[in-house]
Amino acid sequence: MISFNDVEKAKNRIERYVYHTPLEKSIHLSDENTNIYLKLENQQKVRCAKVRGATSKITSLTKEEREKGVVAVSSGNHGAAVSYVSNLLGIEKATVYVPITTPKSKVEKIGYYGAKVVKVGKNYDEAHEFALEKIKEGGGIFIDPCSDKEVIAGQGTIAIEILEEQPDIDTILVPIGGGGIITGISIAAKHINPNIKIIGLQTSACPAMVASLRDEKFYETYPTENSICDALIGGVGYIPYKMAKECIDDIMVIEEEDIADAIKYALLEEKIIVEPAAAIGIAAVRTNSEIFKGENIAVVLTGGNIDKQLLLEIINKDS
Repeated sequence: MISFNDVEKAKNRIERYVYHTPLEKSIHLSDENTNIYLKLENQQKVRCAKVRGATSKITSLTKEEREKGVVAVSSGNHGAAVSYVSNLLGIEKATVYVPITTPKSKVEKIGYYGAKVVKVGKNYDEAHEFALEKIKEGGGIFIDPCSDKEVIAGQGTIAIEILEEQPDIDTILVPIGGGGIITGISIAAKHINPNIKIIGLQTSACPAMVASLRDEKFYETYPTENSICDALIGGVGYIPYKMAKECIDDIMVIEEEDIADAIKYALLEEKIIVEPAAAIGIAAVRTNSEIFKGENIAVVLTGGNIDKQLLLEIINKDS
């Protein structure tokens, strides 16, 4: 459905607009046998990896399509990316639908770059359903964060950068929400190195991809428990679901408490700020170190847009 050639085309379109983010070895998570590298997409423009996919899609639009305006549904980061790129490329009409539970910091960032923010629904799935109805009524080009060819191809550029810097990577750990990022990364990584392992990470509050693969059923929506991982909540995208068996070697389900601990660890030990969806990779390494022993591991830290109040609560917990 999507090929490495699509990722290469996306790379050519977006490289003038996005950062080539650092891939840094963690001296705290690594040991004499295991090398853990952190791909710092939390330092990407708008502080999230989603800007790659948004830029890839919007730069692929024709002049006539851009004039129609763009519409996105987001838990925060994708919306901020769409708003930023729309502003950058002079698109006057940009609307982003977000759940009412979206962190204030992410809502403010979306609005800062000029997009109209519409709060609706108590979770991503409800906001998504409402937005699709509005798109049918009013038009606009839908920038799907999870199941759009150009968006997924843009996310795949992360893998190209990782393997250019460290060709000996054995495994890449990638968070899974809707599945767009891991799909793009896997397409590129497995083309460059067919033996590489791609392991997805889901919060225990919403293991939608795990359930989809187990039940062999496309869960476009999925029931969710309370979660700090706003970017990993909701159902999966259709393309990621259809490509999952060839793209994902395994999925690890990580507990919310371990993700919160990883946020604090990242700040105090690694000196980096990550949001919960990004911290899940650090949590996976810290709680499953034996699994990765003797390997070169790349952990994709997908964003740094953590809500201020949540960060303070996590830092001060048990301190």
